[in-house]
Amino acid sequence: MSPATLILVFFVIANLPWLTERVFLIYKLAAVKSVLIRLIELVVYYFVCLLVAIAFEIQFSGEVYQQGWEFFVTTFSLFLVLAVPGVVYRYQWIPINNKDKKT
Repeated sequence: MSPATLILVFFVIANLPWLTERVFLIYKLAAVKSVLIRLIELVVYYFVCLLVAIAFEIQFSGEVYQQGWEFFVTTFSLFLVLAVPGVVYRYQWIPINNKDKKT
């Protein structure tokens, strides 16, 4: 798996909470999924992506280099940046489309 493919996979995973109403793609809530649930999903997906990246690093180099807290803050910030298209789709683009359909 190339680094570009890995980033593309992380991009898709980062946008999953914003593109579906199901919790972790499995459980459908009776009400609309709240922002808090979406953010919890995003954090869990971040840790899933970390596990994927660790597996990729083990496959590539055979060992995992120890990281400090700065690494995790930086990678989480980058993960949030990857999630921006999903947030824009959910909270800025969909209301415009729904308004056009009602008139």
